[in-house]
Amino acid sequence: MTTIPDASSVPVAWWKSSASGSQGDCVECGLLDGGAVAVRDSKHPTGPAIVVGRDALGALVGAVSDGTL
Repeated sequence: MTTIPDASSVPVAWWKSSASGSQGDCVECGLLDGGAVAVRDSKHPTGPAIVVGRDALGALVGAVSDGTL
């Protein structure tokens, strides 16, 4: 996992889940060259981001979805 101090410096198109609603408590993802994914807090677009592999992100989302995390 890599950390980027300022997520707004990452040249990606950020997106968030269509199920995130309007309260603003969500994360945004951006697909990087090579298939890695940058993840940031939607409330702080100039804050830090982490970079993870697609498999790791999929495992995290799956664990949250099925309640094991």
